[in-house]
Amino acid sequence: MKRLRILVLMHEDLVPPEPLTGQDVSGAEWKTEYDVVSTLRKLGHAVTPLGVKSDLGVLRAAIEDGKPHIAFNLLEEFDGVAVYDQNVVSYLELLHVPYTGCNPRGLMLARDKVLAKKLFSFHRIPFPDFMVVPQGRTVKRPKWLPFPLIVKSVTEEASLGISQASIVQDEDKLKERVAFIHASVGTGALIEQYIEGRELYVGVLGNGHVHVLPVWELLMDQLPEAARRIATERV
Repeated sequence: MKRLRILVLMHEDLVPPEPLTGQDVSGAEWKTEYDVVSTLRKLGHAVTPLGVKSDLGVLRAAIEDGKPHIAFNLLEEFDGVAVYDQNVVSYLELLHVPYTGCNPRGLMLARDKVLAKKLFSFHRIPFPDFMVVPQGRTVKRPKWLPFPLIVKSVTEEASLGISQASIVQDEDKLKERVAFIHASVGTGALIEQYIEGRELYVGVLGNGHVHVLPVWELLMDQLPEAARRIATERV
């Protein structure tokens, strides 16, 4: 196997310390970053971890100095804004640096739940009825959208802003939850028909010819009996 120069991009607060003397890796916030870096090194590659927050100059300098064969992208935001992660990938494309993960178009579609639903509609893929309440607007629920409903951020991922309280049964709770998303998450609110179901994940690899990985399920058997089976921030 060819030995590669790999630049691993991560949030600057999640760069694993070197050396690890006295550090508890199992409970560290940077465990994922450490696992990626250490595994790539065990495979014989020359790995450079790079913390990125709000300065693309740091990224350009690392690319010019290290001339990586590929960037392993673990960034989920830039300058504290989740939807800016697609712009970092666009920057890598402008610099002609190969990278792992989705391209900018894929990241944009994955972030925008409303746009994704419109694509589903075009391809006749069923999805729950929904409406959007932009920031600064009040809720006016249409009659065709009955309770129970679930309230989410339009653009955030990883269940940010989702809790058991996200599922609402009346107008007062609906208004309260929309206000929470607007104020605490800082995005528009997506209101969907709530449908009981399972939490399934499917990974896809490749560009022209894609390879679909096996489906895996998030089991929530340890939740209290009365709790809804949804993936919250705490699950």
